[in-house]
Amino acid sequence: MGTLVLDLKFALRQLRKSPGFTVTAVLMLAFGIGATSSIFSIVNGVLLRPLPFPEPDRLVVLADKLQGFHVNNGNSEVGVTAPDIRAYTRDTHSFESMGGYQFASYELSGTGEPAFLTAARMTAGVFPALRVAPLMGRFFTVQEDEQNQQVVMLSYSAWQERFHGDPHILGTKVLLDRKPYVVIGVMPRNFEFPLQAGQLNRVQLWVPMSFQQDELTRGAASWSYQTVGRLRRGVTAAQAQSDAERVAQDIMRSYPAFMASLRISSSVRPLHEETIEDAKPLVRTLFLAVAVVLLIACANLAGLLLVRAIRRQREMAVRQALGAPASALVRQTLMESLLLSVSGGMLGVVLAGVALQLGKGMLPESLPRIDEIGLNWEVVVFALGLAILTGVLCGLAPAFAALRTNVNETLKEGGRSGSAGGVHARLRSALVVAEIAVALVLLTASGLLLRSFEKMRAVNLGYDPEHVTTASYSLPQKQYSTQAQVDTFDKELLRRMRQIPGAKYAALVSMLPASNHNNNQAFIPEGYVPQGNNLNLATSAVVVGDYFESMGIPLVRGRFFTEADQVTTQLVIIVNRKLADHYWPNQSPIGKRLHIGTQEMQMPWLTVVGEVDDVKLSSPDEETKAQFYFPVTQMEADIGSLASPNDLNGNGGYLVLRSMLPPEHMENALRQTVQSIDPQLPLTEVQTMVQAVSESEAPRRFNTAVITSFAFAAVALAVLGIYSVIAFSVASRVSEMAIRMALGSQRSGIIQLVLISAGKLAAIGCVIGLLGAAGASGLLRSFLFDVSPFDPMVMILAALCVLALALAASALPAMRAAAIDPMKALRSE
Repeated sequence: MGTLVLDLKFALRQLRKSPGFTVTAVLMLAFGIGATSSIFSIVNGVLLRPLPFPEPDRLVVLADKLQGFHVNNGNSEVGVTAPDIRAYTRDTHSFESMGGYQFASYELSGTGEPAFLTAARMTAGVFPALRVAPLMGRFFTVQEDEQNQQVVMLSYSAWQERFHGDPHILGTKVLLDRKPYVVIGVMPRNFEFPLQAGQLNRVQLWVPMSFQQDELTRGAASWSYQTVGRLRRGVTAAQAQSDAERVAQDIMRSYPAFMASLRISSSVRPLHEETIEDAKPLVRTLFLAVAVVLLIACANLAGLLLVRAIRRQREMAVRQALGAPASALVRQTLMESLLLSVSGGMLGVVLAGVALQLGKGMLPESLPRIDEIGLNWEVVVFALGLAILTGVLCGLAPAFAALRTNVNETLKEGGRSGSAGGVHARLRSALVVAEIAVALVLLTASGLLLRSFEKMRAVNLGYDPEHVTTASYSLPQKQYSTQAQVDTFDKELLRRMRQIPGAKYAALVSMLPASNHNNNQAFIPEGYVPQGNNLNLATSAVVVGDYFESMGIPLVRGRFFTEADQVTTQLVIIVNRKLADHYWPNQSPIGKRLHIGTQEMQMPWLTVVGEVDDVKLSSPDEETKAQFYFPVTQMEADIGSLASPNDLNGNGGYLVLRSMLPPEHMENALRQTVQSIDPQLPLTEVQTMVQAVSESEAPRRFNTAVITSFAFAAVALAVLGIYSVIAFSVASRVSEMAIRMALGSQRSGIIQLVLISAGKLAAIGCVIGLLGAAGASGLLRSFLFDVSPFDPMVMILAALCVLALALAASALPAMRAAAIDPMKALRSE
């Protein structure tokens, strides 16, 4: 220990003598380790940490796979139906507890301003499966669920924000959709379920599922629910899968006639896998990108330490001549490296904490468990461990350089500075080439993402988002319990929206583009024979008013809906171009017929009266889907019995207003219009369509911005590396440059000589980097839109950019070399 203390003191003295070197090395490492620690905190919080439930490895999700149905990620999982939840809960034997749940929203009133809160309807088996005890009170029981008891559990945030942490909240009544619910429990501060809700849609209320009869009968074909279960001890997921498959076959045998053609199988997967599935590609890509930045920072540190070791060759030779053992030299060299890396690591932890505080709100909503991302002890241990590893690895090169010092030859040189040997020069050059190569890989990835983002921004959305204001509303069932009351509200709302000063078109709709609230419905085109058991699926929307004019959706042929389209007239429908081209290719769809549901359903035929352009329903880079539209005036004809939960013949929807004024000026006007009809009714998601489209682009924008930031940082570090190598090379070749100039070489020739040396290193790095970029392109494939991962333009531009920056970084050392005074330089020798 005494020797180590002496080594530490000596290392501190040596670093104090070179403050510029010390500060540069520490800051460079702090940036690399800080960035890596920040991303590791995301990786740890989202992917690595177990779910915040007791024995989380026993928690699984159970879902149906519907034959002939495929979602975006290529599988056929569709959730479960209401009858499925009852059957799986009752008839499976592999689970200690199981329950179903569904997202919902409720108007909370009677305490401050009315507001819509995100909620979850859950059967009584969910909380026992999760095994998280309430902070106060109790869970609801099976009897309360089955008897439709109006009880509610609050999240900690809802209890604090809406009820000011009232310690006597249990037993009090709150108004949800203007119905009294008794508060029976409050969950702990960090409890979150379902975990896929996202930060903005965090569930704040839990109420009993209390299935309605309609959900168990007509809703038997609505896979809009999820399940979670806890496996019994000793039961594997495969055994539970077999158990659930048996029940699935029984469920199919009990299907009503209209579902006879449907075929399902079961899927049992760990809850953790289900939670992180969509986040995996993004988080892994971020971690690889930041690892590249750290790698370049480490290469720079190794290069700086190697240069420092070369400059101290005479000192090392004197110490060896005086009897210093090789182990002592290696130990002291490693001590200096560790001091730099640990100091950089500690500063990096501080920078990581600041970055997480400032950047946490910028994370995309697709990331689950965002609240668990933070600077905890695991991140600190990771950062310090990374710093120690970095110090040891980066200190090896100068340590071995010290061992290779030739004592006799070095001491014979007298007072001259040690120069770089061939091995040392090749090692420094190799480090720079590696930096340039990996920086080019990251820069190429950034270029591909930027090009992909621009391609997405140029996509035709199928509608015009400019000058459009939207909002969402939901009518409480107590005050609007009959269809006549709902219709009266909608008609009056539409009439008053049209009277808003500056309003051009107004409409109500059940599903809005960029809202992520769309659902697939099966349908049968007249005369079309489906292939095998595959379903014909399309996304539906119910509209009232001037919806297509409000959204700027072009009419391809036919007509829009009119007030003449009533329940007593011919039942009509409008389809989009993709549906028409697929089912009636090279024909006009006008006059064609289709009906909703499967072949066995006895549903009325609808006549196509219009064809409109395709509309991007979510992000602009998503695949266009088949779509059709109903007029709300004909919904009483039962044409939309399988329509989405937000349809307008129910109790909710979206307001759409196209105005001649700036759309943000219309938001208050919309609120005032709704409150003039129902003063207690709140609006949610009040925004312009431009804002909605921007939010749908947020995940891709985030990916692009972060990767681009890391790419620029990597290139900057690589440029710093080539500058340091060329500058040192010039400094060690002063005599050579002076002799060249004394023998008649022009200063321009000296500059050219230095730039060619730098250009060679950069060119080799670019060639290796382009090969690396081509090899790593597969990792980016899922993030790209309408861009090849081998895009030659991006690769060539990235290589030229790196080459130009490398030459620019070498310009200053080159000009210094050209400014050498040959007489002074030779006299000093």
